[in-house]
Amino acid sequence: MMAGERSPASCYLDERTFRLCCRLFLQHSETIQDGWSWEQIKGTDEGFMKKTVLLPVKSSVLHKQHGCFMQAENMDLLTDDIQANVEDETAGVQAVCEIHAVLRYEYHVLYSCSYQIPVLYFRASTLDGNPLSLEEVWSNVHPNYRQRLQQGPWDTLTQQEHPLLGQPFFMLHPCRTEEFMKPALDLAQAENKRVNYIVSWLSVVGPVVGLDVPLSYCTEVSAPD
Repeated sequence: MMAGERSPASCYLDERTFRLCCRLFLQHSETIQDGWSWEQIKGTDEGFMKKTVLLPVKSSVLHKQHGCFMQAENMDLLTDDIQANVEDETAGVQAVCEIHAVLRYEYHVLYSCSYQIPVLYFRASTLDGNPLSLEEVWSNVHPNYRQRLQQGPWDTLTQQEHPLLGQPFFMLHPCRTEEFMKPALDLAQAENKRVNYIVSWLSVVGPVVGLDVPLSYCTEVSAPD
């Protein structure tokens, strides 16, 4: 390397940096009331970021296995734009059952010591607690992502045991995280910008499985000192 040249940006981070990035991320989440929290594993120093969201989706695939599971008492959980299309509670429930369902997605961001990067785990269920199958989760991945996900091993959506909870979760395999993080980090370095790794990473992987990251994270959350 010639004098004056900077070393390439690293796509990996240690656990301390991971936690510092998460802390800054969580501070902004609290500010904008975005619902993220830190879950500590009792009796250990292990923990992870967590967020639970309700997602309205088309119910055609889910109907075969779970039936029309939307109940009247769950109508207040629907988004305003869905509610606007119903005229009264009874007719509304019927219309929503035909067109939409509401699913509960629980997202966990963990640190992987093996890969030295964050990993996104999640689980999905109906509002009455029935877990979704892998096929049903695939059906809710946006078509723009689904084709690419099925082409490569990293981009494979799989079900594995949660490393801290010991429960079945879905995950996006992280072994090719470098492919999308390196260009982003190299560009930030070239422009003398300090970016928060968790924000950059989650902004890419989150939308694949229905998790949106508000733009304000990119503009307001800094890298740790």
